[in-house]
Amino acid sequence: MTSEMGAAVEAIKKAILQGQYEAAKGVNRVQLAVYFGIGKYISSHTRKGVWGTGALETISQQLRKELPGLRGFSATQLREMRLFYEEWDILDANSSVTTDENLLSPILDTNSSVVTDELENKEHSIDIYQCMQIPSLKEFPIEDFFKVPFSHHSRILAGTKDLSARYYYIRRTAEEHLSVERLKRLIKEDAYEHQEQIPNNFHQTLSDSNMARKAVMMFKDEYLLNFINVEEIGERESIDVDERVVEQQIVHNIKNFIMTFGRDFSFIGNQYHLEVYGVDHFPDLLFFNRELCAMVVVELKTGDFKTSYLGQLMTYLRILDDHVKKPHENPSIGIVLCKSANKEYVEYVIQDYQKPMGVATYSTSADMPERLRKALPDIEELKKLL
Repeated sequence: MTSEMGAAVEAIKKAILQGQYEAAKGVNRVQLAVYFGIGKYISSHTRKGVWGTGALETISQQLRKELPGLRGFSATQLREMRLFYEEWDILDANSSVTTDENLLSPILDTNSSVVTDELENKEHSIDIYQCMQIPSLKEFPIEDFFKVPFSHHSRILAGTKDLSARYYYIRRTAEEHLSVERLKRLIKEDAYEHQEQIPNNFHQTLSDSNMARKAVMMFKDEYLLNFINVEEIGERESIDVDERVVEQQIVHNIKNFIMTFGRDFSFIGNQYHLEVYGVDHFPDLLFFNRELCAMVVVELKTGDFKTSYLGQLMTYLRILDDHVKKPHENPSIGIVLCKSANKEYVEYVIQDYQKPMGVATYSTSADMPERLRKALPDIEELKKLL
């Protein structure tokens, strides 16, 4: 091994040990900073022809000899670190789009000998504590970025080139604590391109932009409620009766509904009694969402969307916020769940309402094409198997 490779091994080894010292404190961003710094070092030496072919294999083998039991530093993983730096070079302290705020300063003890001890040869040192800083890009998901493990970052960078798509997968990984396998499936299924957002006014009505984004991601634009017995719907003279049938079947299958509706929902009640100035109101379904720290009221409709539903929902939200909401909770959110809706029309009319609301649709197994319905297992047979 040449002296050049020896110096490279020593520099990377020192960065690893520095990172391990800080990572013991449980700070994920420090580990990312280590890999970012190593990636920058490798990039500067491999892209400019300083090192020859096979250099990363040589360095990896020597690192394993000098640090027995070391994992995560194969030649392939060193290339992933290089890619991590090159694809996120906007985080480089020397980049024109960064600020002068050091990402690591709040969590590092700069008087530590591990931090201040430097190699005499500056060309072969990796200063992981100064190279990574906050970008001034407004849309950059700073907090989520540093919650995502390096293995997940590698899958995101390998799976998509679009910057907005990368932001999307970073946010989903951080907020849903996705496993690597689940993340890989989402990327393979092109979840970013196929995401269907619920028509809503969240960004206009929720002052906290982070909560507005979470609310958008929390709700789907369409739900499959295949546990509803459609034979009981449409046989009554009153549409209100039909809606009560849907409501009761949801209540009787509340666990299935919550699993379909989303995550972190707790059921408060149905036909929840609200009273103001002697006037009674009864929202169909009321939930609390832990992620949003907000009540969510769902109004059920068995027909097409009507603008009057939004006015009705706004009344419920006003009363909930004024008389039921706790001081620490966020504004209540309303969802109209109807059989069908013109998405463009909903987006057009909902923007002038002053309470956070969205309109979703639902379908049942009866709405599926005949060939798909036949492919579904018979519920009685499933019960026997269980």
